[in-house]
Amino acid sequence: MTIVYDEAAQTFHLQSRSSSYIMQLIKSKYLAHVHWGGKVRGTSPGQLLAIRRRCSFSPSTDPSDLTLSLDTLPQELPGFGGSDFRVPAYQVQLENGTTVSELVYETHRIYAGKPALDSLPSTYAMEAGEAESLEIVLCDSLIGLKAVLTYTIFRELDAVARSVRYVNESGRKMKLLRALSMGIDFPHDDFDMLQLSGTWARERHIERRPLVSGGSVIESRRGASSHSLNPFLALLSKGANEEQGEAFGFSLVYSGSFTAQVEVDPYHTTRVVMGINPFDFCWLLEPGESFQTPETVLVYSSEGLGGMSRTYHKLYRTRLCRGAYRDRSRPILLNNWEATYFDFDADKIEQIAQEGKELGAELFVLDDGWFGKRDNDKSSLGDWFVDQRKLPNGLPELVERVSRLGLQFGIWFEPEMVSPESELYRTHPDWCLHVPDRRRTEARQQLVLDYSRQDVRDYMVAAITNILQSCPITYVKWDMNRNMTEVGSALLPPERQRETAHRCILGLYEVLERLTTAFPYVLFESCSGGGGRFDPGMLYYMPQTWTSDNTDAVERLKIQYGTSIVYPISAMGAHVSAVPNHQVHRTTPIEMRGHVAMSGNFGYELNPALLTEAEKAIVKQQISLYKDMRYLIQSGEFYRLRSPFQGNDTAWMFVMEDGSEALVAYYQVLSEPNAPLKKLRLNGLNPDQDYLVYDADRPEDGEELFGGDELMRVGLKLPVWKGDFRSRLYRLRRVNS
Repeated sequence: MTIVYDEAAQTFHLQSRSSSYIMQLIKSKYLAHVHWGGKVRGTSPGQLLAIRRRCSFSPSTDPSDLTLSLDTLPQELPGFGGSDFRVPAYQVQLENGTTVSELVYETHRIYAGKPALDSLPSTYAMEAGEAESLEIVLCDSLIGLKAVLTYTIFRELDAVARSVRYVNESGRKMKLLRALSMGIDFPHDDFDMLQLSGTWARERHIERRPLVSGGSVIESRRGASSHSLNPFLALLSKGANEEQGEAFGFSLVYSGSFTAQVEVDPYHTTRVVMGINPFDFCWLLEPGESFQTPETVLVYSSEGLGGMSRTYHKLYRTRLCRGAYRDRSRPILLNNWEATYFDFDADKIEQIAQEGKELGAELFVLDDGWFGKRDNDKSSLGDWFVDQRKLPNGLPELVERVSRLGLQFGIWFEPEMVSPESELYRTHPDWCLHVPDRRRTEARQQLVLDYSRQDVRDYMVAAITNILQSCPITYVKWDMNRNMTEVGSALLPPERQRETAHRCILGLYEVLERLTTAFPYVLFESCSGGGGRFDPGMLYYMPQTWTSDNTDAVERLKIQYGTSIVYPISAMGAHVSAVPNHQVHRTTPIEMRGHVAMSGNFGYELNPALLTEAEKAIVKQQISLYKDMRYLIQSGEFYRLRSPFQGNDTAWMFVMEDGSEALVAYYQVLSEPNAPLKKLRLNGLNPDQDYLVYDADRPEDGEELFGGDELMRVGLKLPVWKGDFRSRLYRLRRVNS
C-alpha cells in the first residue's frame, strides 16, 4: 500500500518510490507534520515527533499538557487567532466580525487513484494503481467550518499533490479571508531558498539565498502568475547542487495572483505556505457552499536539483499536460511576427510560407494583425473577424494557399483583452474589468475583459469557434499582454467584488476547457508577452508555452536554464530570430541561435527570404537534425551540466530513458585569451556501457568511443575556440546493450 494509517499511533504514512510523508494526530485532534523526505519503513512513526514546553509567549493549547502549543506544533493546515502566531494557511471571518477558528480532526478515508478538482486544473492518474489518495476532514464545530485536505502520492514519483476544500456547514454566511492550498512545518531552518524571478524578456532567472529569521515571500498581485515571480520555490539543504543534496520543491497549479511564504520562527523551525494570494481577496461562503483551492505539487529529491527537476518534468509532461499532443512530437514552425509585424497581405504570407517549406518547416503561424482593423497595437482586440483589407478573400483562402504548400496552419489570438478602439468595446463597454467612476487604466492600448461574466465567456468561445471551424487550423497561439487593474465586475454584488480576480481565472479555465474539448486536434500554445504566465495551470490546457519574447541566444541560455528547474523541455517554445536581435540588438551566429532553440520546441521567427544562401543551408541542416532528434529532446531526461548564472559557458544534455542515446549541448558566450583546457562531465549515462560520440552537425568528421564511466567521471574534452558566441552539439549512441 502507498498510504498506511496506523490506528494505534494515529499516524498517516504516505510512501512513494524513495520518499515518505508522515503526519500524526496529537491528542486525536491536531494534525501535525512529522516527516517529509527520504523513505523510512515506518517502524515507530508515533515516536518521531518531538515537542517541548516553551515560555508563556507560546501559550499552551491544553492546560493539562504544557508541552502542547499550536505556536510550536508542526502543522499541516495552520490557522490564526488561537495560539499560533506564525503565518496561517487559512483565515475565516464570521458575521459577528471575529476571525478565530480552530480546525481539529474529524475523519479520513484512503482510496485508489486521484480525484479531479472542481473547475481547476490538476495533475491526474491514468490508472488507479498509479496513485493513492488520502482525504482528512478537519472541522471547527463551533462555527461550522470544515476543511477537506486531499493528499495524493504517486507510486513511482517522489511527488505529493495537495489541496484543500473549505466548506461552510453552518446556517450563516462566512468569509474566507485567506484560503491557501497547503502548509508544512520543517523542524529546522538549515536551508537555502531558491526562486525563479525576472521581468518581461528576462524571465525565470535563478536566485538562491540562505533562510533567515522572519518571513521570505514571493508573490504576484497582478492577476497572473507573472514574469516577475514564478509560482514555485525550493528549499535546498546546504551544499545541495545539481547532483547531490536534498531538494524540496513547491509548485502551485494556478495562473492567477499567488503567494508562497517561508517563515523561520524563533526556534529555527521553518513553515512554508502556498496558494491564492490573500491580498485583495475575499470569498463569501453561503451556508452549504464550498471553496476549492488550487493544487500544490510537492517534490522531494535526495539527488539535488537535477533529481527534483526530472520528477517535475515527467509528472508535468505526462500527468498534467493532456490531449493529442501530450506524447506527440511537436511540429517545427515558422512564425511571421518578426518578419512582417502588422504589415502583410496574402501574397507576402504565402511567399514567407513557401520559403519556410523549402527549408523544411512543417507549420506556418500567422501572428497578430489579421483581424478587425489591426494595423498596430492600438485597436481591434475583441473584433475576431478577418480584416478584408489585408485578406480580401478571407482566412479560408489564405489557409488553402498555405496548405497547398504542404504546411499546417496556425493563428494568433489575444482573447482575454479588448481595445477601447474596437467594435466590441463600443458595443459592450461594461465587459472589461472596471470600477465605477474610476479611470480605466490602459496598457498596450488595451483593457482586460471580465471573464467572471458568463456572457463574456460565451462570446469569446463563439468567436474563436467561428474562426477555428472556418478552415483547417491546427495550432493556436493564445497571447495575453497585460495584467489586471481596476479589478471590479459590473455583475458582482459589493460583498463579492474581491472575488473578481479569482473568478476571472476560473472563467479563463472554463473557456480553455470548452475550446480544447471542442478542438482536440489543435495544438494550443500559451503566451503572455512571452513567459508572463508560464505556470502549471496553463500547461493543463496548453502543453507548451512561448518561453520568452526575448529570442537572443545568449539571454535564452539563462531563461531556458531557469525554466527547466520546474518545467519540461516539451513545454518550452524556442525560436531562431533575425539579427541584430530585436530585443537586445546583439548579433550571434545562426549556428548558436539554432543550437539554443533546438533545446525546446523548435521554430523560426524571421523572414527566410532575407537569409543568405549559406544561412539557408545551415537552417535546412538544423531542421533536418532536429527532426531526427526531437523525440529525444522533447521526451528525454534532462540534465543541467553548467550554469549560465555561474560562468561564461553553459551546458546541458538530454538522455533517452533507457540510456541508449544522448545529446549534449555546449555553449561559450565570450572568447577567452590563452584559455585553459576544459572537460565537461556528463550525466545520466550507463557507466557500464560504451558510447560513440560525434559532432551532431558534422558526423562526417568521425566518432570516438568512450565508456559511460569515462564520460561521467573524467569528462568530454571541450574545444578551444576563438571568437564569441560559439556552440556545439554532441550526439552519443550506445554501442552495446
